[in-house]
Amino acid sequence: MRNWTADELDTIGATAELGVAPVRPDGSLRRATPVWVVRVGDDLCAVLSGCGGSWFRHPLHRREGRIRAGEVERDVTLEEPNDVDDRAIDETYHTKYARYGGGYVEAMVSPNARAATLRLVARLSTRGDGSGRQQRTFRCRANVWWLRTCARVLYR
Repeated sequence: MRNWTADELDTIGATAELGVAPVRPDGSLRRATPVWVVRVGDDLCAVLSGCGGSWFRHPLHRREGRIRAGEVERDVTLEEPNDVDDRAIDETYHTKYARYGGGYVEAMVSPNARAATLRLVARLSTRGDGSGRQQRTFRCRANVWWLRTCARVLYR
């Protein structure tokens, strides 16, 4: 499942838009851009505008970013979906986004859009405790809220 949990795949696959924030060369995150995402099997694919657009060029510098969909926030690697069936991606776009009208969907399955489609692969981050064990990079908004609330109470 390329480091995704079943719940993450379900959540991201069901969301209409996904926020993708590419990593800058200095390691900081650019502003997130909303994109349409589809789930094809255990792969998540997104069309990042057109190959010539600045939005597509930025993620290609480091091929890393952070995505957010609903309660899921993960660091990802962006890679070419060479082993994913283009027809399956197109059919999934047609099925998932049909309510937006044919013009929008056709733009997402055009040859130019197909060339700008990238697979989102969840990254694992190494713990800082020296154990060498892997830890999933996953945050829940409720947990972030709880930590901020605790910090406000402790540091008044």
